[in-house]
Amino acid sequence: MGNAWLEKNYAVEIEREPYFCTFKSGNLFFTLVNFHAVTKSQQPEREIKYFKFMPAEYASLNLIFCGDFNCPSTHTVFNPLKSLGYTPALQGQKSSLRQRCINDDCLASAYDNIFYNSYKIKIVEAGIVHFYKDFVSFDAARHLSDHVPVYIKFSAK
Repeated sequence: MGNAWLEKNYAVEIEREPYFCTFKSGNLFFTLVNFHAVTKSQQPEREIKYFKFMPAEYASLNLIFCGDFNCPSTHTVFNPLKSLGYTPALQGQKSSLRQRCINDDCLASAYDNIFYNSYKIKIVEAGIVHFYKDFVSFDAARHLSDHVPVYIKFSAK
């Protein structure tokens, strides 16, 4: 619905500004806030801390924060969002690919997630796509991405 936009209010504080895009499904409107944090060594929590302001700044929108946070959903930086009713769709689900699989364990860190407003949205299903299993080799899959896709299926409350 309408045009997508980059978050400008925190363009100085957040290296790669979140990308907002609003969608409509049936009577449900929702706005995806896609984000790719700086690397773990650059302290992604220094960017993530600004997300707590966005629900009030975009009060008319049903925000869904998604992407690579380079930080697990259990980190305290997410507590302000959680106190506003935002829940991580994935709980401890690893989503980044290791350099090499270890005994068929190919996933490394639980950094990719989707935070949704639990007052407005009901999760029907959440998970990851093990796309790398469809490739001839793990190395070939890693040339495409070092993360697996995460997803949710949801409905309005």
